[in-house]
Amino acid sequence: MHCTLFIPGLMWPRPGAHEVALGLEIPALCKLLARGRAERRAAIAPEGWLCQAFEVERAQDWPIAPLTLELDGGKPGDAYWLRADPIHIKVERQRLLLVESALFEVGAEEAQALAAALNAHFAADGYAFSAPHPKRWYVKLPRPPRLVTHSVSEAAGRDVQSCLPEGPDALAWHRVFNEAQMLLHGHPANQAREERGEPAINSVWLWGGGTRPPVRGRPYDAVWSDDAVATALAAATGAAADALPADAAAWIAKVEGAARDSGLLVLDAAASAAAYGDVEAWRNRLRALEALWIAPLLRELHGGRLEAIAIVVPGPEAGYRFEVTRADLYKVWRPVKPLSAYA
Repeated sequence: MHCTLFIPGLMWPRPGAHEVALGLEIPALCKLLARGRAERRAAIAPEGWLCQAFEVERAQDWPIAPLTLELDGGKPGDAYWLRADPIHIKVERQRLLLVESALFEVGAEEAQALAAALNAHFAADGYAFSAPHPKRWYVKLPRPPRLVTHSVSEAAGRDVQSCLPEGPDALAWHRVFNEAQMLLHGHPANQAREERGEPAINSVWLWGGGTRPPVRGRPYDAVWSDDAVATALAAATGAAADALPADAAAWIAKVEGAARDSGLLVLDAAASAAAYGDVEAWRNRLRALEALWIAPLLRELHGGRLEAIAIVVPGPEAGYRFEVTRADLYKVWRPVKPLSAYA
């Protein structure tokens, strides 16, 4: 089996990447990076790489909203959709930082109540909000906007002002963002959240717009992921899609004897730590990745159960792909370097 490991957040963002990775002991991963054939690629968001892999074309945005809406049981039809995900905006010094809902809980009743408030406020504009999943909200538009957005993964931990939508219709959508912020701030659901010590859902992040696209590629027989975009793309192609197992041993047990030539594993535990600048969490999560996944998979490659391992790393400055076969492991003239050497 050919196994692709998709690892957002593996490379710490510059500046400071070299210092942050210095002394991090992850020998199995470093061996795979050193012995494989390496390609440096253009910067791309994780959602963009997944769309490219499955041969989904980008129009203004990568059309994530209609794809995941289908996964969530909705019917995108021919309409133009945006994701309108619940977020917390944190005031820090002179900046407004985006905190994604992956870092806090959202109840189904809260989601419905807040979506209803958005619908009541924006009804005159013809915008229809829905929350089929507590953490994945959507807005259906009466017509396609001239708009380019940034995904939640691109904006996480950053000043929202630098990541707002762009394009000829951008100012109208900046207004939507600001009005949603004012509307949700005083909602009773948020007052209750704050009384419980939970972050308020004080705005929505608009991104991933488009109409339902054709998904032309099927690069993998199976996808294991807790990421909705990867799961939605796999489902659209008829590939097997399942939640990410706890570790490589559990994954090997699942695929043992299965007639599959290729599989994608989305290992994104380090991504949020990198986005929010949490050095200790990032280093700890890479150590866990090494122990639970990389070292066992390297042993499987040595033993011949795996034919090849590809490691794909999207990033805001550059992307990387490393391809390693069993024969490559014996190319000792390719010296193993620490992760800090790739910064």
